[in-house]
Amino acid sequence: MSGSLEVETHLQDAGRSALERAVEQIEGLLTGRYVLSKQALSLLLLQDDKQIWDMVKARDARVYEQIERITVAAKQCYCDPLDYVIAMRRQEKVNELLQGVIEPAGVRKSSFTETLSRWTMHPATGIPILLLVLYLGLYKFVGQFGAGTVVDFLESHLFDRHINPFLTELVGKLISQPALRDLFVGEYGVFTLGLRYAVAIILPIVAVFFLMFSVIEDVGYLPRLAMLIDRLFKKIGLSGRAVIPMVLGLGCDTMATMVTRTLPTRRERFIATMLLALAVPCSAQLGVILALLHGHRLALAVWAGVIAAVFLFVGYLASKLLPGTPPMFYMEVPPLRLPKVSNIFIKTYARVVWYLKEIVPIFIVASVLIWIGQVTGLFDWCIGLLRYPVQLLGLPAEAASVFLLGFFRRDYGAAGLYDLNNAGALTGVQLVVASVALTLFLPCIAQLLMNIKERGIKTGLLISGITLVFSFGVAFALNAVLHAVGAVL
Repeated sequence: MSGSLEVETHLQDAGRSALERAVEQIEGLLTGRYVLSKQALSLLLLQDDKQIWDMVKARDARVYEQIERITVAAKQCYCDPLDYVIAMRRQEKVNELLQGVIEPAGVRKSSFTETLSRWTMHPATGIPILLLVLYLGLYKFVGQFGAGTVVDFLESHLFDRHINPFLTELVGKLISQPALRDLFVGEYGVFTLGLRYAVAIILPIVAVFFLMFSVIEDVGYLPRLAMLIDRLFKKIGLSGRAVIPMVLGLGCDTMATMVTRTLPTRRERFIATMLLALAVPCSAQLGVILALLHGHRLALAVWAGVIAAVFLFVGYLASKLLPGTPPMFYMEVPPLRLPKVSNIFIKTYARVVWYLKEIVPIFIVASVLIWIGQVTGLFDWCIGLLRYPVQLLGLPAEAASVFLLGFFRRDYGAAGLYDLNNAGALTGVQLVVASVALTLFLPCIAQLLMNIKERGIKTGLLISGITLVFSFGVAFALNAVLHAVGAVL
């Protein structure tokens, strides 16, 4: 027994010395000017930090290949990924330092906060807590209050009764040419559609979501959620680490796609990007759909069940088809704490300002592009192409414009569906089929460009093709099943 223990200890020491030798060798090769220390750079290189590798390639190109050989040799000394090994070594060092200055106070009773922390990560208690957070945070707060009460006041009372009539009358006096007047106050005008969607429908939903997200972020719930769903995510080729881009995707899929670069492997980044494009609705789209379906509980359950099933099925299929090793996951879990009002306000404010700067101009540009499409006839031609597949889903032909709007912005399309439903053009079955199809539909232009930037043009277009096929295929099957069983939603 003692002999085997000595062998194991020797192997561990050899492994640690291999890592330390690799760090020393890389430090000795780096000669460029960097902000970080050479030791920090060496550790990041061993952990395959893409940004640091690109930086070293630009500043130390002469020794780049030699550093690559050192990292490959170091990896061969370990069964686990080097980022995991380094994290464990760092934790060991921290424990050694603490042992020299901290004296254990003996056994103490667990506090309620520690007990609650364990509850959030145990499946038996963590799943009910997650469902409660989703119900209160997304359904009640974002869906009913944000997308219901606040949007109803801004759109119905403020814009429809006061702002839009005033702007229509003002522009009518200033511009006599009908085509040019339609650019500002027509059916798809910059004021009557672009600003109304951006400010009256989307902004309150996004602001309310950002407020909720800031609260759960400040409390420390996100790392616990990552630990809770890690086992499930392993089934779809991801780890609990992917919860961050997935939750961010509920705010903005474009921003979340950029965050997928934090995932350790190319395989995980592809799966996460595809799932974000296909089955993770952004906050504005989600809020509008929740507002549309909150009076139809069964329809909401069908929509949520179908989207969740597609998310899991596509992820599972991708994990089986794509080559690569299963993901590993570790995370330091901070203590739970009461949210700090100033933190919540600053985070929410910063994200709302980002929305106003980045997204509102896109709505205005989209309105201008639609106007150009109307003037040239291109917009009507595209709607004509979409009418037949839309009617195959059992939807009215008018819904074709909703899907085209959804390509410009997902939330733009959801807002169009909101208008269509308010006009009484959809039955309960049509509403849930349209909601499913629009949720799974093509990523918006901004997300498509981000997909191409992060994954390359071939992969970006492949993901868009997959989402297009799934969106209409799943919606067609859902419509057939609902009619076959005679569902009344």
